[in-house]
Amino acid sequence: MKEEKRVCGNCGKKFLVEEDDFGFYERIGVPAPTWCPECRMVRRMLFRNERSLYRRKCDSCGKGIVSMFNEDFKAPVYCPKCWWSDEWDALEYGKDLDFSKNFLEEFARLYQSVPSNNLISENNQNCDYVNWLLESKNCYLVFGGKRGENVLYSWRVVESKDSSDLYSADDLELCYEDVICRKSYQLMFSYECEGCSDSKFLFDCKNCSDCFGCVGLRGKQHHIFNIPYSKDQYEKEMERIDCGSFEKLENYKKKFREFNLKFPRKFASLTRTESVTGDHVFDAKNCSSVFDILAGGAENNKFVFRGGYGSKDVYDAIVGSIGVEQLYEVVSTLSSSQVLFSVAIWSCNDIQYSYNCHSCSHCFGCAGLRNREYCILNRQYSKEEYEKLVPQIKKHMDEMPYQDKEGRVYKYGEFFPPEMSPFAYNETIAQEYFPLSKSDAESQKHNWKDFGAKNYQPTVFPENLPDHINDVEDSITEEIIACKHQGACHHQCTTAFKVTPSELSFYRRMNLPLPRLCPNCRHYERLAQRNPLKLWKRTCQCNGEKSQNKAYKNTNIHRNHGNSSCSNEFETSYSPKRQEIVYCEECYNREVT
Repeated sequence: MKEEKRVCGNCGKKFLVEEDDFGFYERIGVPAPTWCPECRMVRRMLFRNERSLYRRKCDSCGKGIVSMFNEDFKAPVYCPKCWWSDEWDALEYGKDLDFSKNFLEEFARLYQSVPSNNLISENNQNCDYVNWLLESKNCYLVFGGKRGENVLYSWRVVESKDSSDLYSADDLELCYEDVICRKSYQLMFSYECEGCSDSKFLFDCKNCSDCFGCVGLRGKQHHIFNIPYSKDQYEKEMERIDCGSFEKLENYKKKFREFNLKFPRKFASLTRTESVTGDHVFDAKNCSSVFDILAGGAENNKFVFRGGYGSKDVYDAIVGSIGVEQLYEVVSTLSSSQVLFSVAIWSCNDIQYSYNCHSCSHCFGCAGLRNREYCILNRQYSKEEYEKLVPQIKKHMDEMPYQDKEGRVYKYGEFFPPEMSPFAYNETIAQEYFPLSKSDAESQKHNWKDFGAKNYQPTVFPENLPDHINDVEDSITEEIIACKHQGACHHQCTTAFKVTPSELSFYRRMNLPLPRLCPNCRHYERLAQRNPLKLWKRTCQCNGEKSQNKAYKNTNIHRNHGNSSCSNEFETSYSPKRQEIVYCEECYNREVT
Protein backbone atom coordinates (compact mmCIF):
# COMPACT_ATOMS: atom_id res chain seq x y z
CA MET A 1 0.00 0.00 0.00
CA LYS A 2 1.02 3.62 -0.51
CA GLU A 3 1.71 5.86 2.45
CA GLU A 4 -1.35 6.97 4.36
CA LYS A 5 -2.10 9.72 6.86
CA ARG A 6 -4.10 8.62 9.85
CA VAL A 7 -5.58 10.25 12.93
CA CYS A 8 -4.35 8.89 16.26
CA GLY A 9 -7.09 7.13 18.19
CA ASN A 10 -5.61 8.46 21.44
CA CYS A 11 -4.37 12.05 21.03
CA GLY A 12 -6.18 12.96 17.82
CA LYS A 13 -3.04 14.12 16.01
CA LYS A 14 -2.25 13.08 12.46
CA PHE A 15 0.54 10.59 11.79
CA LEU A 16 1.97 8.96 8.69
CA VAL A 17 2.08 5.25 7.89
CA GLU A 18 4.65 4.84 5.15
CA GLU A 19 4.72 2.33 2.32
CA ASP A 20 7.54 0.33 3.95
CA ASP A 21 5.55 0.23 7.18
CA PHE A 22 2.63 -1.40 5.43
CA GLY A 23 5.07 -3.94 3.99
CA PHE A 24 6.30 -4.83 7.48
CA TYR A 25 2.79 -5.17 8.89
CA GLU A 26 1.81 -7.40 6.00
CA ARG A 27 4.85 -9.64 6.49
CA ILE A 28 4.06 -10.29 10.16
CA GLY A 29 0.32 -10.50 9.59
CA VAL A 30 -0.99 -7.56 11.62
CA PRO A 31 -3.08 -4.50 10.75
CA ALA A 32 -1.55 -1.03 10.64
CA PRO A 33 -1.59 0.88 13.96
CA THR A 34 -4.40 3.20 15.01
CA TRP A 35 -2.30 5.19 17.52
CA CYS A 36 0.56 7.53 16.60
CA PRO A 37 4.18 6.47 17.35
CA GLU A 38 4.52 8.63 20.47
CA CYS A 39 1.27 7.43 22.03
CA ARG A 40 2.24 3.85 21.25
CA MET A 41 5.59 4.39 22.98
CA VAL A 42 4.01 5.84 26.10
CA ARG A 43 1.51 2.97 26.19
CA ARG A 44 4.36 0.45 26.17
CA MET A 45 6.32 2.38 28.77
CA LEU A 46 3.41 2.03 31.17
CA PHE A 47 4.30 -1.66 31.48
CA ARG A 48 7.88 -1.09 32.63
CA ASN A 49 8.60 -0.13 36.22
CA GLU A 50 12.31 0.23 36.89
CA ARG A 51 12.85 2.45 39.91
CA SER A 52 9.78 2.21 42.17
CA LEU A 53 10.53 -0.41 44.81
CA TYR A 54 8.48 -1.66 47.75
CA ARG A 55 9.01 -3.89 50.76
CA ARG A 56 6.63 -6.82 51.03
CA LYS A 57 6.65 -10.57 51.71
CA CYS A 58 6.96 -13.41 49.25
CA ASP A 59 3.48 -14.87 48.79
CA SER A 60 4.97 -18.35 48.74
CA CYS A 61 7.59 -18.64 51.50
CA GLY A 62 6.83 -15.50 53.51
CA LYS A 63 10.37 -14.15 53.21
CA GLY A 64 10.76 -10.36 53.25
CA ILE A 65 11.55 -9.10 49.76
CA VAL A 66 11.94 -5.94 47.72
CA SER A 67 9.47 -5.78 44.84
CA MET A 68 8.55 -3.59 41.89
CA PHE A 69 4.88 -4.40 42.56
CA ASN A 70 3.11 -2.32 45.17
CA GLU A 71 0.61 -3.63 47.68
CA ASP A 72 -2.34 -3.07 45.31
CA PHE A 73 -1.09 -5.54 42.68
CA LYS A 74 -3.56 -8.42 42.56
CA ALA A 75 -1.28 -11.28 41.53
CA PRO A 76 0.91 -13.19 44.00
CA VAL A 77 4.53 -11.98 44.09
CA TYR A 78 7.29 -14.53 44.65
CA CYS A 79 10.94 -14.22 45.59
CA PRO A 80 13.39 -15.50 42.92
CA LYS A 81 13.92 -18.87 44.60
CA CYS A 82 10.19 -19.57 44.77
CA TRP A 83 9.35 -18.21 41.32
CA TRP A 84 12.00 -20.28 39.53
CA SER A 85 11.30 -23.42 41.56
CA ASP A 86 9.39 -26.49 40.38
CA GLU A 87 6.98 -26.18 43.30
CA TRP A 88 4.34 -24.51 41.16
CA ASP A 89 3.18 -24.67 37.55
CA ALA A 90 1.67 -21.75 35.66
CA LEU A 91 -0.54 -24.18 33.73
CA GLU A 92 -2.50 -24.70 36.93
CA TYR A 93 -3.87 -21.18 36.48
CA GLY A 94 -5.03 -21.85 32.92
CA LYS A 95 -8.42 -20.71 31.63
CA ASP A 96 -10.60 -22.41 29.07
CA LEU A 97 -11.06 -20.50 25.85
CA ASP A 98 -14.57 -19.04 25.81
CA PHE A 99 -15.65 -17.15 22.69
CA SER A 100 -18.59 -15.63 24.56
CA LYS A 101 -16.12 -13.55 26.61
CA ASN A 102 -13.76 -10.77 25.68
CA PHE A 103 -10.28 -12.21 25.11
CA LEU A 104 -8.24 -9.35 26.60
CA GLU A 105 -10.44 -9.31 29.68
CA GLU A 106 -9.85 -13.03 30.09
CA PHE A 107 -6.11 -12.51 29.69
CA ALA A 108 -6.14 -9.74 32.31
CA ARG A 109 -7.84 -12.07 34.79
CA LEU A 110 -5.23 -14.70 34.03
CA TYR A 111 -2.09 -12.62 34.47
CA GLN A 112 -3.52 -11.05 37.64
CA SER A 113 -3.71 -14.52 39.16
CA VAL A 114 -0.41 -16.05 38.03
CA PRO A 115 2.57 -15.42 40.39
CA SER A 116 5.06 -12.76 39.28
CA ASN A 117 8.72 -12.55 40.21
CA ASN A 118 9.38 -9.62 42.54
CA LEU A 119 12.20 -8.12 40.48
CA ILE A 120 14.16 -8.84 37.33
CA SER A 121 17.44 -9.57 39.07
CA GLU A 122 19.33 -12.66 37.93
CA ASN A 123 22.75 -14.08 38.76
CA ASN A 124 23.62 -11.13 41.00
CA GLN A 125 25.66 -11.06 44.21
CA ASN A 126 24.93 -8.63 47.02
CA CYS A 127 22.52 -6.61 44.88
CA ASP A 128 19.31 -6.46 46.94
CA TYR A 129 18.09 -3.03 45.83
CA VAL A 130 18.29 -3.26 42.06
CA ASN A 131 15.94 -4.06 39.19
CA TRP A 132 16.38 -5.28 35.61
CA LEU A 133 20.01 -6.02 36.45
CA LEU A 134 21.88 -9.20 35.51
CA GLU A 135 25.20 -10.83 36.41
CA SER A 136 26.34 -8.02 38.71
CA LYS A 137 28.05 -7.71 42.06
CA ASN A 138 27.89 -5.27 44.98
CA CYS A 139 25.51 -2.83 43.29
CA TYR A 140 23.02 -0.56 45.05
CA LEU A 141 20.06 1.24 43.49
CA VAL A 142 21.14 0.32 39.98
CA PHE A 143 18.36 -0.11 37.43
CA GLY A 144 19.04 -1.84 34.14
CA GLY A 145 22.17 -3.41 32.73
CA LYS A 146 24.49 -6.32 33.28
CA ARG A 147 27.91 -7.21 34.62
CA GLY A 148 28.33 -4.18 36.86
CA GLU A 149 30.51 -4.27 39.97
CA ASN A 150 30.58 -1.84 42.88
CA VAL A 151 28.22 0.58 41.14
CA LEU A 152 25.84 2.94 42.97
CA TYR A 153 22.78 5.02 42.02
CA SER A 154 22.91 4.37 38.27
CA TRP A 155 20.75 3.49 35.29
CA ARG A 156 21.69 1.01 32.57
CA VAL A 157 25.28 0.09 33.33
CA VAL A 158 27.09 -2.54 31.28
CA GLU A 159 30.56 -3.92 32.03
CA SER A 160 31.24 -1.04 34.46
CA LYS A 161 32.78 -0.96 37.92
CA ASP A 162 33.69 1.22 40.91
CA SER A 163 31.46 4.08 39.76
CA SER A 164 28.42 6.05 40.85
CA ASP A 165 25.59 8.19 39.47
CA LEU A 166 25.72 7.11 35.84
CA TYR A 167 23.13 7.22 33.07
CA SER A 168 23.72 4.75 30.24
CA ALA A 169 27.27 3.58 30.84
CA ASP A 170 29.27 1.05 28.85
CA ASP A 171 32.65 -0.11 30.12
CA LEU A 172 33.33 2.68 32.62
CA GLU A 173 35.59 2.53 35.66
CA LEU A 174 36.03 5.03 38.49
CA CYS A 175 33.52 7.37 36.85
CA TYR A 176 30.93 9.74 38.29
CA GLU A 177 27.97 11.73 36.95
CA ASP A 178 28.40 10.67 33.33
CA VAL A 179 25.61 10.49 30.76
CA ILE A 180 25.80 8.20 27.71
CA CYS A 181 29.53 7.54 27.91
CA ARG A 182 31.60 4.53 26.87
CA LYS A 183 34.98 2.92 27.40
CA SER A 184 36.33 5.53 29.82
CA TYR A 185 38.34 5.71 33.04
CA GLN A 186 38.14 8.34 35.76
CA LEU A 187 35.78 10.47 33.70
CA MET A 188 33.36 12.75 35.56
CA PHE A 189 30.55 15.20 34.81
CA SER A 190 30.65 14.33 31.11
CA TYR A 191 28.17 13.67 28.35
CA GLU A 192 28.39 11.57 25.22
CA CYS A 193 32.10 10.76 25.40
CA GLU A 194 34.10 7.68 24.44
CA GLY A 195 37.60 6.48 25.21
CA CYS A 196 38.41 9.30 27.64
CA SER A 197 40.36 9.21 30.89
CA ASP A 198 41.39 11.37 33.84
CA SER A 199 39.07 14.17 32.74
CA LYS A 200 36.11 16.22 33.93
CA PHE A 201 33.38 18.21 32.22
CA LEU A 202 33.63 16.93 28.65
CA PHE A 203 31.04 16.92 25.91
CA ASP A 204 31.34 15.00 22.66
CA CYS A 205 35.01 14.15 23.20
CA LYS A 206 36.69 10.98 22.02
CA ASN A 207 40.01 9.43 22.97
CA CYS A 208 41.04 12.33 25.17
CA SER A 209 42.92 12.32 28.46
CA ASP A 210 43.77 14.90 31.11
CA CYS A 211 41.23 17.42 29.86
CA PHE A 212 38.87 19.75 31.74
CA GLY A 213 35.83 21.62 30.47
CA CYS A 214 36.25 20.69 26.80
CA VAL A 215 33.89 20.29 23.85
CA GLY A 216 34.25 18.32 20.62
CA LEU A 217 37.89 17.24 20.98
CA ARG A 218 39.44 14.21 19.30
CA GLY A 219 42.60 12.51 20.54
CA LYS A 220 43.67 15.47 22.68
CA GLN A 221 45.54 15.73 25.95
CA HIS A 222 46.16 18.50 28.49
CA HIS A 223 43.39 20.87 27.41
CA ILE A 224 41.38 23.22 29.63
CA PHE A 225 38.27 24.75 28.06
CA ASN A 226 39.66 23.70 24.66
CA ILE A 227 42.95 25.56 25.19
CA PRO A 228 46.06 23.35 24.89
CA TYR A 229 48.67 23.33 27.66
CA SER A 230 51.99 21.61 28.13
CA LYS A 231 51.95 18.77 30.64
CA ASP A 232 53.61 20.93 33.31
CA GLN A 233 51.33 23.89 32.64
CA TYR A 234 48.26 21.65 32.74
CA GLU A 235 49.25 20.15 36.07
CA LYS A 236 49.86 23.60 37.57
CA GLU A 237 46.46 24.83 36.36
CA MET A 238 44.70 21.74 37.68
CA GLU A 239 46.23 22.29 41.11
CA ARG A 240 44.10 25.45 41.28
CA ILE A 241 40.93 23.52 40.37
CA ASP A 242 39.37 21.80 43.35
CA CYS A 243 36.26 19.70 42.68
CA GLY A 244 36.20 18.54 46.27
CA SER A 245 34.45 21.79 47.20
CA PHE A 246 30.71 21.82 46.56
CA GLU A 247 30.63 25.59 46.00
CA LYS A 248 33.49 25.52 43.50
CA LEU A 249 32.05 22.48 41.76
CA GLU A 250 28.75 24.28 41.20
CA ASN A 251 30.65 27.18 39.63
CA TYR A 252 32.52 24.80 37.31
CA LYS A 253 29.21 23.26 36.25
CA LYS A 254 27.75 26.66 35.44
CA LYS A 255 30.82 27.77 33.50
CA PHE A 256 30.88 24.55 31.49
CA ARG A 257 27.18 24.80 30.58
CA GLU A 258 27.73 28.30 29.24
CA PHE A 259 30.93 27.30 27.41
CA ASN A 260 29.25 24.29 25.82
CA LEU A 261 26.66 26.47 24.08
CA LYS A 262 29.38 28.27 22.10
CA PHE A 263 30.19 25.24 19.93
CA PRO A 264 28.24 23.52 17.16
CA ARG A 265 27.09 19.98 17.67
CA LYS A 266 26.11 17.30 15.23
CA PHE A 267 22.37 17.08 14.60
CA ALA A 268 22.37 13.51 15.96
CA SER A 269 24.73 11.06 17.59
CA LEU A 270 24.97 8.43 14.86
CA THR A 271 28.12 6.29 14.79
CA ARG A 272 28.85 3.83 12.00
CA THR A 273 25.30 3.96 10.70
CA GLU A 274 23.71 3.72 7.27
CA SER A 275 20.25 5.11 6.46
CA VAL A 276 19.38 5.84 10.08
CA THR A 277 17.32 8.54 11.79
CA GLY A 278 17.23 8.96 15.54
CA ASP A 279 19.79 9.65 18.26
CA HIS A 280 22.48 7.77 20.18
CA VAL A 281 22.75 4.96 17.65
CA PHE A 282 25.78 2.74 17.07
CA ASP A 283 26.40 0.26 14.25
CA ALA A 284 22.97 0.15 12.62
CA LYS A 285 21.44 0.36 9.18
CA ASN A 286 18.01 0.95 7.71
CA CYS A 287 16.55 2.18 11.00
CA SER A 288 14.10 5.04 11.51
CA SER A 289 13.11 6.97 14.63
CA VAL A 290 15.30 4.86 16.90
CA PHE A 291 16.94 5.99 20.14
CA ASP A 292 19.69 4.54 22.29
CA ILE A 293 20.71 1.67 20.03
CA LEU A 294 23.94 1.28 21.94
CA ALA A 295 25.33 -1.96 20.59
CA GLY A 296 25.96 -3.19 17.10
CA GLY A 297 23.98 -5.04 14.51
CA ALA A 298 20.56 -3.38 14.51
CA GLU A 299 18.91 -3.62 11.12
CA ASN A 300 15.46 -2.65 9.82
CA ASN A 301 14.26 -1.22 13.13
CA LYS A 302 11.69 1.52 13.59
CA PHE A 303 10.23 3.27 16.64
CA VAL A 304 12.65 1.45 18.96
CA PHE A 305 14.01 2.81 22.23
CA ARG A 306 16.96 1.09 23.97
CA GLY A 307 17.77 -1.82 21.71
CA GLY A 308 20.48 -3.16 19.44
CA TYR A 309 22.61 -6.28 19.86
CA GLY A 310 21.68 -7.84 16.55
CA SER A 311 18.01 -6.87 16.50
CA LYS A 312 16.47 -7.25 13.06
CA ASP A 313 13.03 -6.40 11.70
CA VAL A 314 11.78 -4.80 14.91
CA TYR A 315 9.04 -2.17 15.13
CA ASP A 316 7.68 -0.46 18.25
CA ALA A 317 9.86 -1.92 20.97
CA ILE A 318 11.30 -0.56 24.19
CA VAL A 319 14.12 -1.90 26.31
CA GLY A 320 16.05 -5.04 25.58
CA SER A 321 15.51 -6.10 22.00
CA ILE A 322 18.72 -8.14 22.26
CA GLY A 323 19.29 -10.94 19.77
CA VAL A 324 15.77 -10.63 18.44
CA GLU A 325 13.97 -10.77 15.10
CA GLN A 326 10.49 -9.90 13.89
CA LEU A 327 9.11 -8.12 16.95
CA TYR A 328 6.23 -5.68 17.10
CA GLU A 329 4.76 -3.77 20.04
CA VAL A 330 6.88 -5.38 22.75
CA VAL A 331 8.52 -4.47 26.04
CA SER A 332 11.67 -6.05 27.51
CA THR A 333 12.11 -8.88 25.03
CA LEU A 334 15.41 -10.78 24.79
CA SER A 335 16.76 -13.55 22.54
CA SER A 336 13.39 -14.14 20.87
CA SER A 337 11.70 -14.08 17.49
CA GLN A 338 8.20 -13.49 16.18
CA VAL A 339 6.91 -11.84 19.37
CA LEU A 340 3.92 -9.50 19.12
CA PHE A 341 2.04 -7.40 21.71
CA SER A 342 3.90 -8.83 24.71
CA VAL A 343 5.90 -7.91 27.81
CA ALA A 344 8.99 -9.56 29.36
CA ILE A 345 9.47 -12.39 26.89
CA TRP A 346 12.85 -14.13 27.06
CA SER A 347 14.22 -16.87 24.78
CA CYS A 348 10.89 -17.49 23.07
CA ASN A 349 9.46 -17.94 19.59
CA ASP A 350 6.03 -17.15 18.14
CA ILE A 351 4.44 -15.45 21.15
CA GLN A 352 1.46 -13.09 21.12
CA TYR A 353 -0.38 -11.14 23.83
CA SER A 354 1.67 -12.68 26.62
CA TYR A 355 3.44 -11.59 29.79
CA ASN A 356 6.59 -12.82 31.54
CA CYS A 357 7.22 -16.03 29.61
CA HIS A 358 10.57 -17.82 29.32
CA SER A 359 11.84 -20.45 26.85
CA CYS A 360 8.41 -20.92 25.30
CA SER A 361 7.11 -21.18 21.75
CA HIS A 362 3.74 -20.90 20.02
CA CYS A 363 1.82 -19.29 22.88
CA PHE A 364 -1.09 -16.85 22.73
CA GLY A 365 -2.42 -14.94 25.74
CA CYS A 366 -0.20 -16.61 28.34
CA ALA A 367 1.48 -15.48 31.57
CA GLY A 368 4.31 -16.84 33.70
CA LEU A 369 5.02 -19.87 31.53
CA ARG A 370 8.40 -21.61 31.33
CA ASN A 371 9.45 -24.23 28.79
CA ARG A 372 5.99 -24.64 27.24
CA GLU A 373 4.58 -24.64 23.74
CA TYR A 374 1.19 -24.52 22.04
CA CYS A 375 -0.60 -22.85 24.95
CA ILE A 376 -3.55 -20.43 25.01
CA LEU A 377 -4.49 -18.68 28.25
CA ASN A 378 -2.12 -21.12 30.00
CA ARG A 379 -4.02 -24.13 28.71
CA GLN A 380 -2.09 -26.82 26.83
CA TYR A 381 -3.19 -27.74 23.28
CA SER A 382 -1.90 -29.99 20.57
CA LYS A 383 -0.10 -28.38 17.64
CA GLU A 384 -3.09 -29.00 15.39
CA GLU A 385 -5.59 -27.59 17.90
CA TYR A 386 -3.42 -24.51 18.50
CA GLU A 387 -2.99 -23.70 14.83
CA LYS A 388 -6.75 -24.01 14.30
CA LEU A 389 -7.69 -21.84 17.31
CA VAL A 390 -5.32 -18.87 16.83
CA PRO A 391 -7.04 -17.54 13.66
CA GLN A 392 -10.38 -17.89 15.44
CA ILE A 393 -9.09 -15.86 18.40
CA LYS A 394 -7.89 -13.06 16.13
CA LYS A 395 -11.28 -12.96 14.42
CA HIS A 396 -13.02 -13.01 17.80
CA MET A 397 -10.88 -10.05 19.00
CA ASP A 398 -12.06 -8.09 15.97
CA GLU A 399 -15.71 -9.03 16.42
CA MET A 400 -15.73 -8.54 20.21
CA PRO A 401 -13.05 -5.87 20.78
CA TYR A 402 -11.98 -4.68 24.20
CA GLN A 403 -13.24 -1.20 25.09
CA ASP A 404 -11.43 0.76 27.80
CA LYS A 405 -12.91 3.26 30.26
CA GLU A 406 -12.23 6.06 27.76
CA GLY A 407 -14.20 4.29 25.06
CA ARG A 408 -11.13 3.43 22.99
CA VAL A 409 -11.45 0.18 21.07
CA TYR A 410 -8.77 -2.53 20.98
CA LYS A 411 -9.09 -5.06 18.20
CA TYR A 412 -6.45 -7.60 17.22
CA GLY A 413 -3.26 -5.67 16.45
CA GLU A 414 -3.38 -3.26 19.40
CA PHE A 415 -1.04 -3.46 22.38
CA PHE A 416 -2.49 -3.93 25.87
CA PRO A 417 -4.69 -1.06 27.09
CA PRO A 418 -2.96 1.26 29.61
CA GLU A 419 -5.47 0.34 32.30
CA MET A 420 -4.20 -3.24 32.22
CA SER A 421 -0.75 -2.19 33.39
CA PRO A 422 0.16 -3.48 36.86
CA PHE A 423 1.78 -0.10 37.55
CA ALA A 424 0.64 3.47 38.04
CA TYR A 425 1.81 6.06 35.53
CA ASN A 426 4.31 7.63 37.94
CA GLU A 427 5.79 4.25 38.83
CA THR A 428 6.92 3.64 35.26
CA ILE A 429 9.46 4.99 32.80
CA ALA A 430 6.61 6.85 31.09
CA GLN A 431 6.86 9.42 33.88
CA GLU A 432 10.59 9.80 33.22
CA TYR A 433 10.39 10.43 29.48
CA PHE A 434 6.87 11.87 29.17
CA PRO A 435 6.28 13.40 32.63
CA LEU A 436 2.78 14.36 33.77
CA SER A 437 1.44 16.01 36.87
CA LYS A 438 -1.00 14.02 38.96
CA SER A 439 -3.93 16.09 37.69
CA ASP A 440 -2.89 15.68 34.05
CA ALA A 441 -2.39 11.95 34.48
CA GLU A 442 -5.77 11.52 36.10
CA SER A 443 -7.46 13.67 33.45
CA GLN A 444 -6.08 11.21 30.89
CA LYS A 445 -7.50 8.35 33.02
CA HIS A 446 -4.09 7.00 33.99
CA ASN A 447 -3.62 5.34 37.34
CA TRP A 448 -1.54 7.36 39.81
CA LYS A 449 0.32 6.21 42.90
CA ASP A 450 0.31 8.47 45.96
CA PHE A 451 3.48 7.50 47.75
CA GLY A 452 2.37 9.14 50.95
CA ALA A 453 4.12 11.63 53.16
CA LYS A 454 7.75 10.90 53.94
CA ASN A 455 8.18 10.82 57.68
CA TYR A 456 11.93 11.09 57.67
CA GLN A 457 13.35 13.37 60.34
CA PRO A 458 16.50 14.92 58.88
CA THR A 459 19.38 15.36 61.27
CA VAL A 460 21.34 17.61 58.92
CA PHE A 461 20.28 19.97 56.13
CA PRO A 462 22.23 20.50 52.89
CA GLU A 463 23.22 24.07 53.76
CA ASN A 464 24.88 22.74 56.91
CA LEU A 465 26.96 20.04 55.21
CA PRO A 466 30.73 20.62 55.02
CA ASP A 467 31.62 22.34 51.77
CA HIS A 468 34.70 20.19 51.18
CA ILE A 469 34.95 16.41 51.26
CA ASN A 470 38.13 16.72 53.34
CA ASP A 471 36.07 18.16 56.17
CA VAL A 472 33.49 15.35 56.23
CA GLU A 473 33.70 13.08 59.25
CA ASP A 474 32.94 9.36 59.28
CA SER A 475 29.87 10.04 61.41
CA ILE A 476 28.08 11.49 58.35
CA THR A 477 27.01 7.92 57.51
CA GLU A 478 24.83 7.97 60.63
CA GLU A 479 23.01 11.17 59.63
CA ILE A 480 19.74 11.60 57.74
CA ILE A 481 20.41 14.30 55.14
CA ALA A 482 17.54 16.43 53.86
CA CYS A 483 17.26 16.57 50.07
CA LYS A 484 17.64 20.11 48.77
CA HIS A 485 14.40 19.78 46.78
CA GLN A 486 12.38 18.76 49.87
CA GLY A 487 9.78 17.16 47.63
CA ALA A 488 9.02 20.40 45.75
CA CYS A 489 9.77 18.79 42.38
CA HIS A 490 8.36 16.10 40.05
CA HIS A 491 11.29 13.74 40.56
CA GLN A 492 9.75 11.35 43.09
CA CYS A 493 11.94 13.06 45.68
CA THR A 494 12.51 10.96 48.80
CA THR A 495 12.99 14.22 50.78
CA ALA A 496 15.94 12.72 52.66
CA PHE A 497 18.75 10.25 52.14
CA LYS A 498 21.76 8.66 53.77
CA VAL A 499 25.37 8.29 52.67
CA THR A 500 26.66 4.74 52.95
CA PRO A 501 30.22 3.97 54.11
CA SER A 502 31.19 2.68 50.65
CA GLU A 503 29.74 5.80 49.06
CA LEU A 504 31.70 8.05 51.41
CA SER A 505 34.86 6.13 50.61
CA PHE A 506 34.20 6.69 46.90
CA TYR A 507 33.75 10.45 47.34
CA ARG A 508 36.98 10.70 49.29
CA ARG A 509 38.89 8.65 46.77
CA MET A 510 37.63 10.76 43.86
CA ASN A 511 37.80 14.09 45.74
CA LEU A 512 34.10 14.81 45.34
CA PRO A 513 31.82 16.72 47.74
CA LEU A 514 28.76 15.18 49.33
CA PRO A 515 25.62 15.41 47.17
CA ARG A 516 22.82 17.75 48.20
CA LEU A 517 20.08 15.85 46.37
CA CYS A 518 18.55 12.44 47.01
CA PRO A 519 19.31 9.64 44.49
CA ASN A 520 15.97 10.08 42.69
CA CYS A 521 16.47 13.81 42.13
CA ARG A 522 20.03 13.20 40.95
CA HIS A 523 18.74 10.64 38.45
CA TYR A 524 16.22 13.11 37.03
CA GLU A 525 18.92 15.78 36.70
CA ARG A 526 21.00 13.39 34.61
CA LEU A 527 17.93 12.43 32.63
CA ALA A 528 17.34 16.12 31.83
CA GLN A 529 20.70 16.29 30.06
CA ARG A 530 19.57 14.02 27.26
CA ASN A 531 17.33 15.10 24.40
CA PRO A 532 13.70 13.95 24.24
CA LEU A 533 12.63 10.89 22.29
CA LYS A 534 11.31 12.99 19.44
CA LEU A 535 12.55 14.21 16.08
CA TRP A 536 12.10 17.59 14.42
CA LYS A 537 12.86 18.50 10.80
CA ARG A 538 15.41 21.30 10.75
CA THR A 539 18.02 22.98 8.57
CA CYS A 540 21.72 23.26 9.38
CA GLN A 541 22.56 26.38 11.40
CA CYS A 542 25.88 26.97 9.69
CA ASN A 543 25.69 30.42 8.11
CA GLY A 544 28.89 30.50 6.09
CA GLU A 545 31.70 31.89 8.21
CA LYS A 546 29.74 31.71 11.46
CA SER A 547 26.79 29.98 13.05
CA GLN A 548 23.42 31.63 12.59
CA ASN A 549 23.48 33.04 16.11
CA LYS A 550 27.06 34.31 15.55
CA ALA A 551 28.20 32.60 18.74
CA TYR A 552 30.65 30.37 16.85
CA LYS A 553 33.15 31.27 14.13
CA ASN A 554 33.99 28.44 11.76
CA THR A 555 37.62 27.32 11.71
CA ASN A 556 37.57 25.73 8.24
CA ILE A 557 36.16 26.42 4.79
CA HIS A 558 32.96 24.43 4.21
CA ARG A 559 33.21 23.36 0.60
CA ASN A 560 29.59 22.25 0.40
CA HIS A 561 28.32 25.83 0.75
CA GLY A 562 31.29 28.21 1.18
CA ASN A 563 30.34 31.57 2.68
CA SER A 564 26.63 31.01 2.08
CA SER A 565 24.18 29.44 4.50
CA CYS A 566 24.10 25.65 4.49
CA SER A 567 20.83 24.27 3.12
CA ASN A 568 21.19 20.69 4.38
CA GLU A 569 18.09 19.36 6.13
CA PHE A 570 17.84 16.60 8.69
CA GLU A 571 15.77 15.09 11.48
CA THR A 572 17.08 15.90 14.92
CA SER A 573 16.14 15.50 18.58
CA TYR A 574 17.10 19.16 19.13
CA SER A 575 13.90 21.18 19.19
CA PRO A 576 13.95 24.43 17.16
CA LYS A 577 13.41 26.24 20.45
CA ARG A 578 16.71 25.00 21.91
CA GLN A 579 19.75 27.24 22.38
CA GLU A 580 22.33 24.79 21.03
CA ILE A 581 24.02 25.34 17.66
CA VAL A 582 23.06 22.38 15.47
CA TYR A 583 25.06 21.55 12.34
CA CYS A 584 24.58 18.95 9.64
CA GLU A 585 27.13 16.14 9.48
CA GLU A 586 29.21 17.78 6.73
CA CYS A 587 29.58 21.11 8.54
CA TYR A 588 30.12 19.44 11.90
CA ASN A 589 32.88 17.23 10.51
CA ARG A 590 34.70 20.24 9.08
CA GLU A 591 34.79 21.78 12.54
CA VAL A 592 35.28 18.83 14.84
CA THR A 593 36.97 15.79 13.30
